[in-house]
Amino acid sequence: MYKVKINDKYNFELEKNGDSLLINNEKIEADVKQLNNTVYHIINNLQSYNAEMISFNRAEKTAEIKVNNNIYTVTAKDQFDILLDKLGLSNLNEAKVSEIKAPMPGMVLKVFVSEGMDIKKGDNLFVLEAMKMENIIKAPADVVVKTVKIKPGDKVEKGQILMLF
Repeated sequence: MYKVKINDKYNFELEKNGDSLLINNEKIEADVKQLNNTVYHIINNLQSYNAEMISFNRAEKTAEIKVNNNIYTVTAKDQFDILLDKLGLSNLNEAKVSEIKAPMPGMVLKVFVSEGMDIKKGDNLFVLEAMKMENIIKAPADVVVKTVKIKPGDKVEKGQILMLF
């Protein structure tokens, strides 16, 4: 059994029972033809659909699927994910980050964040110039900035704590 969410809006329960597919406990009698590795043609209830897998992230169980030129973001949870959610253990794999240290000696050129900001993984934190190269330092996880210990023009040493989360 899978719980599937489409565009963070619509929820479905899918279950494969032999050759049958149940969506929200209703049997689906669709004709599905795989055209290549990522493209399918589907006929269901006398309607034709062209579906293409645009992207797929196995670790996060997410996909982007284009159906008749509309793009949908799909997130799936299997029975183990659902059990982990019920037990409150679903966030164990998320990185726990409490600080950012300077990866190398250099000079801070720009700071993009301020105290109290909610930051998503991959967001730009600051620019560090080292060996005549500008390095954009990004957030390693979803965090809230508690303290910013740097400002533009500051010289930093490798391992120096620059931000606290």
